[in-house]
Amino acid sequence: MSDSGSFGDSSEITWAVDSVTVYGTLVRPVGEGPFPAVVLVAGSGPTDRDWNSALLPGSNGSGRLIAEQLARAGFASVRYDKRGIGPHGREQLPELLGKVTMAGFADELAGAVRAVADQEFVRGDRIFALGNSEGTLHALNYQLGKPAIPLTGLVLVSPPGRAVGTVARWQLAAQAATVPEGDAMLALYDAAVARFQAGEPAAPDPALPEGVRQLVGSLETPFNLPFTRELWTADPSELLGRVDAPVLIVIGDKDVQVDRVADGGPLQHAAEGHPNVSFLFPENMNHILKQELRPRSELTPGAVTTSYNSPDAILDPEAMADILAWLDARR
Repeated sequence: MSDSGSFGDSSEITWAVDSVTVYGTLVRPVGEGPFPAVVLVAGSGPTDRDWNSALLPGSNGSGRLIAEQLARAGFASVRYDKRGIGPHGREQLPELLGKVTMAGFADELAGAVRAVADQEFVRGDRIFALGNSEGTLHALNYQLGKPAIPLTGLVLVSPPGRAVGTVARWQLAAQAATVPEGDAMLALYDAAVARFQAGEPAAPDPALPEGVRQLVGSLETPFNLPFTRELWTADPSELLGRVDAPVLIVIGDKDVQVDRVADGGPLQHAAEGHPNVSFLFPENMNHILKQELRPRSELTPGAVTTSYNSPDAILDPEAMADILAWLDARR
């Protein structure tokens, strides 16, 4: 089954990781090709191939919009549902229980790279990854795993520059600063996370807000382990320092999940001596590459906004133009 549009032709594509099928969308641009290709890697949580999340309203996902713009620029693409996510996710959950790992996410990406490289209209020597948030870690891990098909380059959109657990605490601290007894809440959170990191039951205190208790509880659910233990201490800056391929890092001034200084700084330090690493800090880009025109002072650090995938949300024009120019120079 395929859908034809002004940007090209979309069709369903699948590949296997262990015993579980990964489902994705392959986009072929208009024209004869062969085309360079981009594999899109979604961020954290229940985020599907279009970068829509079951936790947020709206279906105007950045993944689909990016794929369409890539096609208009002459790039094929693959985007995919992580195992356990999307229309086939529920049936896959029993097979994944307790088996979700960082390596498994890199294997999903490896399958996507192989699948797109096998297309007759794709240049197998010109395949890029474009990852968002947590997805940037999986792109880095793939490239460092000595893959059979190395990436030509990596576009890392809104990557953390500190350990993921450190970023999570920074987000929570920013919100705690706006509520009464925020310091006490942070202390209870720190105690629960310390127990989790020690391999003990986190046992979040009932005095914590429900949302914080849910966050801590999600770390130790049987389905997520051992992935969350790996993720919590993953250091993107250390990974970046070992990648030889060209890398473009994009962090928006309007991003409230990561910060251009607190996260961009460690990444810039890791990139010292690596001339193939470039940085962009678009003025009006949020965490998912959408345009955000409200002043930064009106945005709450660490707070996921329900407007991310609203019908009128568009990709940030400045960021997309620069990303496409960077890709085009390496096609």
